[in-house]
Amino acid sequence: MAALTADQLSILLVEPSEVQRKVIMRHLNDAGITRVESAGSITEAKTLLPSLQPDLVTSAMYFSDGEAMDLLSFIQAHGSLKDTMFMLVSSEHKRSQLEQFQQAGCIAILPKPFMPVHLQRAINATLDLIAPDAFLLDTFDVEDLRVLLVDDSNLSRHYLRRVFESIGVHHIVEAADGKAGVEALEGQEFDLICTDYHMPEMDGRELAETVRMQPIHAHIPILMVSARANELQLTQIEQAGINALTDKPFQPEVLKRTLKQLLDVD
Repeated sequence: MAALTADQLSILLVEPSEVQRKVIMRHLNDAGITRVESAGSITEAKTLLPSLQPDLVTSAMYFSDGEAMDLLSFIQAHGSLKDTMFMLVSSEHKRSQLEQFQQAGCIAILPKPFMPVHLQRAINATLDLIAPDAFLLDTFDVEDLRVLLVDDSNLSRHYLRRVFESIGVHHIVEAADGKAGVEALEGQEFDLICTDYHMPEMDGRELAETVRMQPIHAHIPILMVSARANELQLTQIEQAGINALTDKPFQPEVLKRTLKQLLDVD
């Protein structure tokens, strides 16, 4: 697949403030993105989306006719838009407000104002998902990796699966909580477990502890991907058997580094 460049990306910028639209538009242009359409409301964005089919929607949080989650839900409910990435740009700091976007599979959550490096990271992640480069491990064939993906959010699992698939991992089994994850382990072998922390029935820590008590599975590396990773300390959960901890939004480059850390070992 030919490499995709920033100037080939198409973006819908949804922002109620004309001043902010101009500011963000300038940042996008500086990053090499010129195919940008804009909307000032949720209603206008919903009208434009089916015909535009953008690669990425960049949206503020609050509008006079709704909120960004209304727009994200609209995108995820329409099959023709299923591959559209979503990035939130907001001055909102309340964890309860931001966590729903982390769980829903945003490619990035940028603060207002944001630094160019933050925008570039989000653009790179979008490019990685749309047109990924080949990813190689020294000790594993990526296409042969078997991954157990455990998360109680269907939207989060869908996004995490897409991140794994973008680097060439296709043998993925999904489970909606730790208990279902343990049941999946009973009949299959895996090379990696990727789990959320906060889940009903059995959370990520309990899942890890259960896995480590089973000799046949105790060796499997466990990656925890949590919307509250900043509240967790890897040193505090390593005793439960967690090998690596990372935050949501979860991006392809982070996954590549983590897999090299966990699987490319002597």
